[in-house]
Order: sequence, then C-alpha cells, then structure tokens
Amino acid sequence: MERCRKRMCSWLKKSASSTRLLGFMVPIMVVFGLVVLLGPSSSNWQYVSNYYPWTWSSVFPDGGAAVSGYGSRANYSRSFKGFVPPADGGAGTSELQRRVVSGGERDEAVSVDYNLQGFTTPPLDIDVREAEPPVENKKDDFIITTNVSHVDPPPNATKVLPSTTRINRGFSNLQILEAKLQRVRAAIRGAQNGNRISDPDYIPTGPIYWNSSAFHRSYLEMEKQFKVFVYEEGEQPIFHNGPCASIYAIEGNFIYKLEISKFRTRNPEKAHVYFLPFSVVSIVRFIYDRNLRNHWLPMKQTIKDYVDLVARKYPYWNRSLGSDHFMLSCHDWGPELSKSRPELFKNSIRALCNANTSEGFQPSKDVSIPEIKMSRRHTNGLIGGPSPSKRPILAFFAGGLHGSIRPILLEHWENKDPDVQVHKYLPKDVSYSAMMRKSRYCICPSGYEVASPRMVEALYKGCVPVLIKDHYVPPFSDVLNWKSFSVEIPVQEIPNLKRILSGISTRQYIRMQRRGVTVRRHFEVNLPPKRYDVFHMILYSIWLRRLNLRLHGVEDS
Repeated sequence: MERCRKRMCSWLKKSASSTRLLGFMVPIMVVFGLVVLLGPSSSNWQYVSNYYPWTWSSVFPDGGAAVSGYGSRANYSRSFKGFVPPADGGAGTSELQRRVVSGGERDEAVSVDYNLQGFTTPPLDIDVREAEPPVENKKDDFIITTNVSHVDPPPNATKVLPSTTRINRGFSNLQILEAKLQRVRAAIRGAQNGNRISDPDYIPTGPIYWNSSAFHRSYLEMEKQFKVFVYEEGEQPIFHNGPCASIYAIEGNFIYKLEISKFRTRNPEKAHVYFLPFSVVSIVRFIYDRNLRNHWLPMKQTIKDYVDLVARKYPYWNRSLGSDHFMLSCHDWGPELSKSRPELFKNSIRALCNANTSEGFQPSKDVSIPEIKMSRRHTNGLIGGPSPSKRPILAFFAGGLHGSIRPILLEHWENKDPDVQVHKYLPKDVSYSAMMRKSRYCICPSGYEVASPRMVEALYKGCVPVLIKDHYVPPFSDVLNWKSFSVEIPVQEIPNLKRILSGISTRQYIRMQRRGVTVRRHFEVNLPPKRYDVFHMILYSIWLRRLNLRLHGVEDS
C-alpha cells in the first residue's frame, strides 16, 4: 500500500497539469454515465386527492371517495358528512359503468357517496385541500416532459441525448372553472368568520336559515359567477315550453325565465351546469296515450332520444356521465320519466316537486322545488293576511280524498270540532283563501304524491303550515330550517292534532308566523324575477349541488 502511494505521488509530480486533470475527470464521467443509463427515465407522480366537496354539513374528517383516473374522461366525486359505509363495500366501493369512447368501450369507476340525512343540517365547516392534477403529456396541462427511453441503445449506435425540456402553460376551460369554484368555496368558508358583505336588498339572518352567513355569501357568488347552458335542440311544445298558469306552473315559469336570464350562457365551455329543457307536463299532454299497454314507453323514449342527441353532438354529457346536467319537473310523473336514462336518474341533478325519498329522491344530489298553483304568471294579489290576533280558527283543511293520509285526517276531524275545520269540500259560499286567512295553522297532508301547493299557499296567507307527510323533503331545506316556521306531525299523531297545536304557546306561534312572513319571499313568483325569489332559489339550489361536485382528471374530447 505504501509503495502504491509513493508511485502516485511520483506520477503527479512528473505529469503535466492537463494530464492530471484528465485523470480526475475520467472517473467522474464514468459514474455520471452509469447514473444516466441505469437511473429512472421519468418520475411517476402519485395523485392523491384529499378533497372533500363543499356541503352545508360539516365535512367529515375521515373518509370520502374521490375518483381520479389518468385515462378516464369522466371522473367526479361527491362526499357528505356522516356517511355510513354500506355493507357491500363502503365508501371506497366504485360502481362500474360502461360507455363508448372513440369507437371502443371503456370501464369507468364512478363513486358517489350520499348521506340522506333529511333536512336537519348542521352548520357549515369546510376543510378543502387542493391536490395537484396528475401529470399527463397533453397540451392543456402545465407540465414538464423529458423523453428518455428505457431501452438501452445498441453497442455501435450513437447515443441520443434527452430531448429539450418543454413547458406548456395552458389550462383547459374546465380546469379554470374548477379553480374559480375552489376560490368560491374558500370565500364561503371565510363567511363563517364573520366576513359579512352588505346587501341593499336583503341580508339573510335568523333561525329560518341553517347558516345565514354561508347562504348569503354563496348566493352573492352565484349572482356573480353562475352560468347555465341551455341546449337549443328540441322544438315546442315538448321542449323550451311549459305551463305558466296551473298547479304545474313552476315548469313553464322556470324554463321561460332561465332562457332570457343573465345566468344563461351561449358558450358551453363557460357553463357550470347544462339544462335539459323538456317539460314533463308537455310530454304527458302530447305524448301520453292511456290506450297503450305500456304507456310509459313513448314518453321515456322521447327523453332518452333527446339525451342521446345532445350526448352525440356535445362532449359534456359523456364527460361527466350527466352529473353536471339537470332537469326540472313539477309533474307527479317526473321521477319515473327521469329513469329514461340510468345516468339521468342516478347522476344528474333532478329538480322535482315530487321530492319523495321512497321513490329515489336523493337530497344531497336532487333539488326539492315548491309546487305553486297559479292562475297567472305572478303572485300579485295572492299574498297577505291579517295579524295573528285576528285568526279565530285553530286549524283548517279542505281537499279531496287523495292518497292514504287524507282519509285518516277526515275520519278523525271532518265536522268534528269547530276549532279544527276539516272539510272534504267547502260550501259554495265559503272562500278557500278567506278560510286560510282566518286560520292560525293550515294543514298540508300528502295526496296521491307528497307535494302539495298548500304549503306555499299557507305561507302566502300568513298561516303556519302543518306538514303531515311521509318521506318528503321540503323545498330548499338545505338552506331553510322548516322547523322554525312550520309544524311537522307524523301520520300516526293525526288523532292528537288538536292537542299538539293547542300545546304550542302563543309566543312560539307568533314567532313561527312572523318567520313564515319573512321566508315567503323565497317562494314568490315575480315577473321579471326578483332577487331571492323562487326562481333564484331554484337556481341557487342547483348552484349548491354544483359546488358539491368536482370534475377532475378530464381529458379533452
């Protein structure tokens, strides 16, 4: 060892400086070459999404399914607090759906977790952590790509150095839109800390709202940003048309007002949601044939054909499997006709008057809208009533024997007590509206279906609604605390109706009555629409569902 050291020292003294430098560089170059040849050619980023979608309820801290696939065009996630994993797989279970993409078939996993917790919603508490998108070699991503082959070159071949690093700074319209929605969620979260914004028209406050600060800030953000694309395909009277003066008037009123509103965009790339403008009332009127053995078939085929048409012509339905599309129906058959396409029933936002959870209504995804009976396109002259002290009747109801609840009500209370005025039919000289104005409580039982215009009529007249319904989700109940301005009575308590209502103190009744007067602005129909009225509340409920939804990992069509 000593002899080698002496030889090395002798060589360094006798050699030229250039020779000594070469002696040091050769080992370094050998090591560098080995690193290049044997090291990994590219890094694989693992995309882990801890994103929990925005919702009125507190975001649960320990779960939530988020689907992200590098090759998948339709990936989205919905998560809700308090979700109890089902027995067949839990929150991570994904339902495989097959669809045709670019001439071939592809299996796609869509995982949607719902908590059907009715309308006892706790305050908002949002914890949103944004994850980086998966790295893909495509023009719409902000990426750095380095092309290095895994295959060793032949011995005599000239080694090709890695290509020059390329940086693309473009973002897709969907990525920009989702980034803006993320800022909206942060702004709503900030409203929890008391960052109130002044409003010249109305500032929501009080116990009629689950969370007045979050609702107000979210509503203002909706007015600034929300855009709806209305598919122009389809002709009247089935499409772009609907009744404006009947028990189903909300259908036509919404369709007409949306098509001329500031929320409509003609550019589908800028839209947050996409509206399917068919009217179920018109379909029933013009296509339904009671003589057919399967009378559902032609009506369902009409809707299926329309969805197939827009799915072929535009990329947006296939992109999200319909999860950012919505339909609206106030007809009793709306839920059944929405089964025309599985994705329409399971994924899309369905704004329904018949909000019956036993028939597939999902409060976390679907929207409950009010049924309003109108003889004209506005509610002027229909609203108003005397003060609580000028209402001598305890409770009132008049209506036909529809469904299973009303017969029980009439059996126990029809013409039995002057304080509880229950009638099948009113005498010709007695006004229905006048009786509501004289009553402190207006009984609103289900008929053939759970929806009824009596709830809104009661609010219009200053009468406290008494809801006797099974499996019903009241309108806008993710925003409004119905228990603060109405009374809910189970069906089995109908015999105790008078005792329950009489047991409510005068002070509590006056509170509920005044809150009902305040909240009815959200159920008024105006021409043109006014802020916070029923048109805007329907749009707001759809906006809220879109905030609960995130599309990610979407490829360009």
